[in-house]
Amino acid sequence: MHILVVEDEPVIRNELKILLENALYRVSVLDRFDAVLEQVKSKKPDLVLMDVNLPGISGFDICTQIRGQMDVPVIFLTSRTDSMDELTGILKGGDDYITKPYQAPILLARIGAVLKRTKGAKTKEVTQFTRKGVELDVSGCRLSYQGANVELTKNEMKILYLLFCHKGEFVARMDLIEYLWENQIFIDDNTLSVHITRIRDKMKQIGVYDFIETRRGMGYRI
Repeated sequence: MHILVVEDEPVIRNELKILLENALYRVSVLDRFDAVLEQVKSKKPDLVLMDVNLPGISGFDICTQIRGQMDVPVIFLTSRTDSMDELTGILKGGDDYITKPYQAPILLARIGAVLKRTKGAKTKEVTQFTRKGVELDVSGCRLSYQGANVELTKNEMKILYLLFCHKGEFVARMDLIEYLWENQIFIDDNTLSVHITRIRDKMKQIGVYDFIETRRGMGYRI
């Protein structure tokens, strides 16, 4: 499922991105807020996580705009604790209202509940990906190609999962490091290179070559 984060505070925005990606959601974030409705329509998310206090406009007003043209669920995430604000959020078309500071397990549970309620059968998690004949089985931590398969470690699977979610796009090394180790700055940058090398070696075992492209300064792409 694809979640769009509309949050103007960079630190919180990055924390939410890492949290949601670790929960195996596909995540997009906005870093400009002058045309949010157009960006929501363009990205077509399954759910919008919306801050209330945005530069120049209220998240409540954006939700009203979204409701006029789309049926995507909206969860408000805000530091406002007034009960009238919560009521306003619901009346404006919000599906839930979560106050900061949030507890990660509760946030994820309420996101899951909204998706289950609004998407029904569509909420079944995607665990199978295919790219150029290569198949990634997330639940089984397995990579397959033309009938041959190889087992993956948890970190190898997470690297490939993020690359498959962004297939055709370069994923920066720092984004991969943050996704794998939740921004633990003591992790040696070389550790990621070691994991990539091991993945490529395993791919060779099943007859896959040159699947992961490396470009200096940009990261990795499949």
